Amino acid sequence: MTYPNQARPDGYGPDVTAPLPGAPTVLTKPEAAGATADSTDAVQPAAPPARPGRDRYLDLLRAVALVRVVFFHLFGWAWLTVLFPSMGVMFALAGSLMARSLSRPAGSVIRSRLRRLLPPMWAFSLVVVPVMFALSWKPVRDEGLWWFLKLGCYLFPIGSPPYPEESGSPGGLLELTWADQAVGPLWYIRAYLWFVIASPLLLKAFRRLPWVTMLAPVVLTAVIGTDLVTVPGMLGEGLIDFAVFGACWVLGFAHNDGLLKEVPRYLAVSSASIVMGFGLWWASGHLTEEGWNLDEIPLAQATWSLGFCAILLVYAPSWRKLPGRLAGWDGLVTLANNRAVTIYLWHNILLMAGAHLVDQLWNIPWFGDTFDTYIEQSYDALILIVIWPLIGLAILSFGWVEDVAAKRRPRLWPNGSDKRRATA
Repeated sequence: MTYPNQARPDGYGPDVTAPLPGAPTVLTKPEAAGATADSTDAVQPAAPPARPGRDRYLDLLRAVALVRVVFFHLFGWAWLTVLFPSMGVMFALAGSLMARSLSRPAGSVIRSRLRRLLPPMWAFSLVVVPVMFALSWKPVRDEGLWWFLKLGCYLFPIGSPPYPEESGSPGGLLELTWADQAVGPLWYIRAYLWFVIASPLLLKAFRRLPWVTMLAPVVLTAVIGTDLVTVPGMLGEGLIDFAVFGACWVLGFAHNDGLLKEVPRYLAVSSASIVMGFGLWWASGHLTEEGWNLDEIPLAQATWSLGFCAILLVYAPSWRKLPGRLAGWDGLVTLANNRAVTIYLWHNILLMAGAHLVDQLWNIPWFGDTFDTYIEQSYDALILIVIWPLIGLAILSFGWVEDVAAKRRPRLWPNGSDKRRATA
């Protein structure tokens, strides 16, 4: 997501162009009127406009959303989707940024978003897809030539990319369903792409009919997300995701345009609570085998996420620095935001790698036999310990692609420490 003179994939604040070195000095009124060289007191260079800082509250929300995703995919606790609807939050934040960027020509904004989004996905695909073929994936035999068009979704994810339902071998380095788990996060890239392409029209519709535009995706979810109308194939999958999180994306427009501040806070919060209550009520009557997993209940996900994000944005404090004890997490929050795409794309594979590493504890002579029960009881906790160093390795190995995509100098560990040292 590009901003002039602000090389960050998800920076906040209006577009500002800083003065160029050597630019002419703006003269004061006495000098412009022909003041002499002796009237030095009248000659003052104009102060450069202050560069907008990052909104650290929104940065914190994105970092929490990423951590929650990792916890959910490790422990599988369905209630986490209720406690903090990560995907709704991430789409709401992205919608706000998109609306802010569209003060510039729409074509350049879309190109910039695609340039920042696709290269990290290509790096991911260059690793994952060859492994699928190496493990005897023969899609042409199963799907015919149509598969070649579907394979293009690894380059431009307009639809769901293909992958083998079973790959690897039981008990091997890669379990049979590894491809399904590895490719799973690409749905977010596809949904994000749809929103980016549709945003110029969505923003025009929002500024003409704001509340109608915000609630229309919820109505669409009620139609196609409840099997009232079924849209088959890749189009159906993408359309459901677009509908479920469309209201959150448009809510980001409302946050950027200041519409939420025009609504009395008590009215905004009470309305959001009613929408969230409907979401829980609907979920209670449509529980799946996973229980309260809102990811599997589209209408509940759409309404709960909309209300939850509305309350978060209504109370948004717009921090320039993390306050109090949160300041100690500043480096990790900055790192998570600068490497959000890398973390999200790779975390499922890394969870599988972490499980394989923990499995090796049983193969250590004496240790595995002695602590067999303890390893089994703390299995997921051990993976949680291992996953963070593995994510760090992924950031070092692939994170620089995000910098190259953003046309800036590659950085191995962009946690803001260099800027903090410069400020000090």
